[in-house]
Amino acid sequence: MIDLDDLDRALLRDLAMDATQSAGALGRKHGLSQPAAWRRIKRLEDAGIIKGRRLVLDREALGFGVTVFLGVKLAVKGRVNFEDFEAAISAIPEVQSVQHVLGLYDYRLRVVARDLADFERVLRRRIMAMPGVGNVEANVLLSEESRMGPIG
Repeated sequence: MIDLDDLDRALLRDLAMDATQSAGALGRKHGLSQPAAWRRIKRLEDAGIIKGRRLVLDREALGFGVTVFLGVKLAVKGRVNFEDFEAAISAIPEVQSVQHVLGLYDYRLRVVARDLADFERVLRRRIMAMPGVGNVEANVLLSEESRMGPIG
């Protein structure tokens, strides 16, 4: 763990908003040279604070207008191998994320589909047809607010 100063936090906030910003642009914004900004960013990466950068796609522009969160309870925990379930569910292209959780359900899935009829097809033919799947609860995403996280 490293100590973060105000400048580190400002750089993290800016990168969280747009990870494509160059070290030169960030340096100019915060009164640093390009090499100084790059060294700070590299230090944050080396410390594991910045774990990577990712591309955010517009699902609707790609034809995926529906996002559904599924709570999945496995039928019999003693007989179901969690790793096998995770590998099989991750192979379904519409399943965007798989989270093993503690609580009412064993897994929380983020599933995208073209529309509700497409989601129903994915649910019935792919997810519910998997061995070990017991109860499933669906929550359709109506809107989403993007947050940067706890940067300070």
